[in-house]
Amino acid sequence: MEELKCIGCGSVIQTEDQTKPGFIPASKLQQDTKDIICRRCFRLANYNEVTPLQITPEHYFEIIREIGNHNALIVMIIDIFDIEGSLIPQLAKLTNFNDLIVIANKIDLLPKSVQERKLHHHLQKILADNVLKPQKILFTSALKKTNLDDIFDQIHHLSNHRDIYIVGATNVGKSTFINTLLKSYAGSTKNIITVSEHAGTTLDFIKIPFENRFIIDTPGLINDQQLTHYVTEKTLKAITPKKEIKPVTFQLNNQQTLFIGGLARVDFISGEKTSFTCYFSEFLKVHRTKLENADNLYDTQLYKVLTPPYLDEEFPLKAYSFTLDDKMKYDIVFPGLGFISVKGKLKLKVYAHQKTTPYIRGALI
Repeated sequence: MEELKCIGCGSVIQTEDQTKPGFIPASKLQQDTKDIICRRCFRLANYNEVTPLQITPEHYFEIIREIGNHNALIVMIIDIFDIEGSLIPQLAKLTNFNDLIVIANKIDLLPKSVQERKLHHHLQKILADNVLKPQKILFTSALKKTNLDDIFDQIHHLSNHRDIYIVGATNVGKSTFINTLLKSYAGSTKNIITVSEHAGTTLDFIKIPFENRFIIDTPGLINDQQLTHYVTEKTLKAITPKKEIKPVTFQLNNQQTLFIGGLARVDFISGEKTSFTCYFSEFLKVHRTKLENADNLYDTQLYKVLTPPYLDEEFPLKAYSFTLDDKMKYDIVFPGLGFISVKGKLKLKVYAHQKTTPYIRGALI
């Protein structure tokens, strides 16, 4: 008998162990085997309830490595608001250097004044630094169908009748992109893939007939540098932007500090007065204070003025020191959170969650 798979997450349907992927009560299985959905996907889609499963990061890499056994087109979705945090540098080797298209999703989150040509140049350099050489770099908002016709044409042309594997890190909008594509060009009237903000929604390959080939959704690879994996659901909602980012600029003298809620901190140690332009979720408030008052503010106002995080979670910070020259504009990047643009000869101390690492890059905007 052919094995049944959940159409939401791709797991093989089973009735024995509810802690493992694909579980469904035996009574439900006897009723209907068409477009079957496991208990986890049902509860996720209808109640936003996540059922813990025995899945390891190594399992994800084993699945993706299977793509290397096929001649296919790889479409990698990344989050333009968290580029480095959503990249998969191992992808080319894992997939045996199959042809690659990179699609930068969530372009609607960046200010409308941003030039796509500049973004393309910047992204091309980042990809090259991560040993990724795509045939095309495209931009979209899967929610708003931005540039969707051009993306469809490029995928159609470059796939050349081959199967199309959609890959990406968790939370980049991969499943939303597939559902949007299918609704627009394959006559689908409902979501095929389960969509959620939670990591690990898709657990195995999901093969979807598309013209004379398959579109294949794959599990999201977990990047343990992303802040999103270490916060509660309440904080996750606060740090996830829902609309175009409105940058907020602060003119800082040295010996001043910026707090991004209570999730991150930048101490301006030395340098001339300069602008710090912050790109974060509309739900996050940035606080400015004197450096001499910063420790006391953090100790007394965390979970109060400095939120998120909230009372039900610990949020240990770790400090990193950076020295910038005055040759160019830089971004201070907090993976999974946002970034701050600065320019000048500066010494900074940057605090971030201890399991993530902030870094400096050439300014994206």
